[in-house]
Amino acid sequence: MDERTIHPAFRGESELVIRRLEKLEEWRAKGIEPYAWRYPRRDVTEEIRRRFQYLEKGQESDYVASLAGRLMALRRHGKACFADLLDGWGKLQLLASVDSLGETGYELFQELDVGDWIGVEGPVFRSRRGELTVRVSEFKLLSKSIRPLPEKWHGLKDIELRYRQRYLDLLVNPEVKQKLLVRAKTVKEIRRFLDQRGFLEVETPMLHPIPGGAAARPFVTYHQALGENLYLRIAPELYLKRCLVGGLEKVYEINRNFRNEGISYKHNPEFTMLEFYWAYVDYLDLAAFLEEMLVEVVKGVKGNTSFTYQGSELDLSPPWRRVTLLEAVSDAVGEELDSTTPPVRWKELAEKRGITVEEGWGPGKIATELFEKLVEPEIWDPTLVMDYPREVSPLARAHRSDRFLAERFELIVAGREIANAFSELIDPIDQRIRFEEQARMRERGDAEAHAVDYDFLRALEYGMPPAGGLGLGIDRLVMLLTDSHSIREVILFPHLRPEG
Repeated sequence: MDERTIHPAFRGESELVIRRLEKLEEWRAKGIEPYAWRYPRRDVTEEIRRRFQYLEKGQESDYVASLAGRLMALRRHGKACFADLLDGWGKLQLLASVDSLGETGYELFQELDVGDWIGVEGPVFRSRRGELTVRVSEFKLLSKSIRPLPEKWHGLKDIELRYRQRYLDLLVNPEVKQKLLVRAKTVKEIRRFLDQRGFLEVETPMLHPIPGGAAARPFVTYHQALGENLYLRIAPELYLKRCLVGGLEKVYEINRNFRNEGISYKHNPEFTMLEFYWAYVDYLDLAAFLEEMLVEVVKGVKGNTSFTYQGSELDLSPPWRRVTLLEAVSDAVGEELDSTTPPVRWKELAEKRGITVEEGWGPGKIATELFEKLVEPEIWDPTLVMDYPREVSPLARAHRSDRFLAERFELIVAGREIANAFSELIDPIDQRIRFEEQARMRERGDAEAHAVDYDFLRALEYGMPPAGGLGLGIDRLVMLLTDSHSIREVILFPHLRPEG
């Protein structure tokens, strides 16, 4: 191919790419369009395997299969050529020969490259070696692959390259696709569970005029027509609670949240959450409900509640252990702590363990930091950690027997939070006071503190029924169910640092 005829994007490319570009023009010179509009496929590989599993070695059926997919291997043997066709259901062997295609057709078939998308027709038979095969009697090039598939992609050690080029990862690493199938089934099982119990799935805004519903730094954008900043939502909580004010008693949403935070094996700035809100229940009801839901969902996905995660046995069967946050921290530091422990003692305990106590932190915040550093990473089996400090729970109802605490729990499994739930704060005056305290924290430089949402306060003033709300991290749950160490393994296209 003349260097002058090559599109500028391909100048300097490898000889393999240049040769494929030449083939592209050769196909067109023969009057064959290398990028088809459609192909009337009738069959898929999985169904062909199931339907013709009865064939003996050397036996041929009279059924003419019609398949389409990507060529993943070509093995040329003179006047015959074996190939592997990959579709969305699996692989199947093809046999093309002069006898089945004729001289001209066979020459064209040999011009195909690994990576090309083709449609084929032909009878199904089992080879003498026992491999179910389609004898190609007709074929059509559907999409010419210009860039060769990497030969050493499988087992690639550059994990970030795998995530960056996930389309190749899906092609050559079957376990990647399997994890995505588990994810889809998990979401389906959660929806089924909630729908059967009378919950209504709703959709709430992704763009918020005021960031709220969680302690996190938001992403900000600008709406030209309105002339104001808008924020990608960090949580749907305040809108879902408005639904309860409006008379919807059981609502849920499975959707994206966005938090302007670091990227790690545990965090992606864009992630998927389930949140549901349920009128007339409290956090104790939710603890029992969550246990029931996850046991049923995990059984539906895995077949049982016991499985291996990162080399160790994990059992989600009930009953789950329950412990209060203060009990857990007391055990970790070897000293009994409660709501009467002086602030100076909390500070001493934190600093002794390498935690820098920032200005404005009260005992509740320090207790939570101690828990997250000393206790949470060591929890393996499912544990409901009850009664978080009210200081770190601005949207949760104060505990009915100790106002230092909130009626809130988190589910911790394998060292990380999976779910978070409250008895919801429905007193508009108390909520206003909490928001105002959060606003003072923002003024002192805490970018993750809640902003005051005056419309939400107005909604509460119309009256919200007693309720419980729960958030469940879909990505983190799927990490457990797929034995994945990193959240990037279970997100189809995770966020990555810029190339170079």
